[in-house]
Amino acid sequence: MSNEKSVDKKWHWSWPWTRRNKSVDQIPLNEGELKKWLRKFDENQDGRLSKEELEKALEKLGSSFPAWRSWRALYHADENGDGYISEDELDGLVKYIIKRGYTYAPSNR
Repeated sequence: MSNEKSVDKKWHWSWPWTRRNKSVDQIPLNEGELKKWLRKFDENQDGRLSKEELEKALEKLGSSFPAWRSWRALYHADENGDGYISEDELDGLVKYIIKRGYTYAPSNR
C-alpha cells in the first residue's frame, strides 16, 4: 500500500479564491464569445447584469466563491457605480474575467 496522497488532477488551483475545472475539454475564452455567453445570464432581459446574474455566470465558469468573485468583478467593471454591468461596461467585465484565466467547456456555451 502506497503512502502517497491521491491527487485529483481534474482541479487546478491558481488564485486562492478561484478553483477552475481544468478537464481536457476546457476552451480558453475569447472576448466575443464571452460577451455573447454572458448576455445569456441576463434573466430579466433588462440589458444589464446584476450581481446575482453575474454570480450565476461565474459559478458556471467554475469559481469556488462566485458571490465574492461577482462582487470583485462589479468593483472592477461597474464604472458608474449603479451595481449593474451595462452593455457599455461589458468590455471591462470581459477583460476582468479573461485576466483571471477562466475557461469553459463547450457544453457550457
